[in-house]
Amino acid sequence: MAAAAAGTPVFLEVRTQLRSALLILGEPKEGGTPMDISITPSSLQVKTPADCTELRLPAEVRLVPSSCRGLQYVAGDGLHLRLQVWAESNAKLISMFNQSSQARECCTFYCQSCGEVVIRDRKLLRVLPLPSENWGALVGEWCCHPDPFANKPLHPQENDCFIGDSFFLVNLRSDLWQPRPELAPVETHCLSSENHFKLKPKANTKVICKRCKVMLGETMSSETTKFYMTEIIIQPSERNFPIIPRSQFVQSVIAQCLVELSTARSTFRFTIQGHDGKVYILLWLLNSDSLVIESLGSSRGITKFPLLEDILKADSSSAWNAVKVLYQPCVKSRNEKLSSAWESDISIHALTLPSATCLELLLILSRNNATLPPSLRYMNSFQRMESISQDLPSSYKEGSGMIGVESCVALGSSSLRDPDHSFMRRPWQMDR
Repeated sequence: MAAAAAGTPVFLEVRTQLRSALLILGEPKEGGTPMDISITPSSLQVKTPADCTELRLPAEVRLVPSSCRGLQYVAGDGLHLRLQVWAESNAKLISMFNQSSQARECCTFYCQSCGEVVIRDRKLLRVLPLPSENWGALVGEWCCHPDPFANKPLHPQENDCFIGDSFFLVNLRSDLWQPRPELAPVETHCLSSENHFKLKPKANTKVICKRCKVMLGETMSSETTKFYMTEIIIQPSERNFPIIPRSQFVQSVIAQCLVELSTARSTFRFTIQGHDGKVYILLWLLNSDSLVIESLGSSRGITKFPLLEDILKADSSSAWNAVKVLYQPCVKSRNEKLSSAWESDISIHALTLPSATCLELLLILSRNNATLPPSLRYMNSFQRMESISQDLPSSYKEGSGMIGVESCVALGSSSLRDPDHSFMRRPWQMDR
């Protein structure tokens, strides 16, 4: 566990795959104060006449003091320098389902916001991923006979759970209690995991929590319900409901989706759209191997968002895995042309969430952006977008919403204008 005493703000981003680190030492309270910096493999200490800040690193991270290079002073930010590190990644991805073990035991579905039981003691015999979008077109290309799956929905059976990009499909036929849609579902047909069912416009098929009235998903047919991953927690029935801060849970789920999709489909740009089809955020994944360590002083003076729980105090002196992203908000008619261009680009993947969750995610990104050193909140080169990173298109604004990201090059008109840089916490933590 990393620990630090109050004092000079310290920000350390470790790239575990590159074995390099960026260290930023914030300016002391009084400008021009002498500063004594001591770097050892396991710790970093900054002394001034007024205070002393010590940052102890996790056991799996070791600095190489002799590799310090690129020392420079950035006005309003402090001292920047780069180091070589030795880092062992002990991070373990927490999957929504352990398909081998969890399929053999009874599970309970909870509303993540309030803990209300949505489905009790459901034994899932099959937990299967849905095919990617446009799978029907691929079948048509490869089959020498008429498509046998044409206009046939992929409905889960009684003990099945189908997993899409950001949702689960569950059959509720045998449940004594199930969330009730506000209106009856309409005629549907299946196309893909991304747009699994199409409903007639203006149909209201929302599934809401009985207790807190949060939208959990949508009805797809008389028996099939779609639950969004950001709204549901699935636990073995013998376990109790885990209390997880809402913002931490949302960014962990989104981070996992981004990492898995970028790995499986080699795509790094995403649109976050609401269940109403409206695009709220444009995301560009930069890297997913960041380990962020910061002192308590780094989080001082951050604007508090009343709708988000304050987790900065508990985590400000700890190390946490993150994905790095660039993001652009598309609310209040912002970035309409860019959003339209991204929607028509087949290389960009869309993630659909409840509209309220899209706004939550935007707040999380904005808050995380505010925790970054000022020089990292904007990116000015033509090589990245939407998140804390290095080379980005001109006037890229970095929004701090930790998620984890790998650098990628922005090409042509797809580039973001003035994107915010952000980190999002990943759904795993370092074993210490």
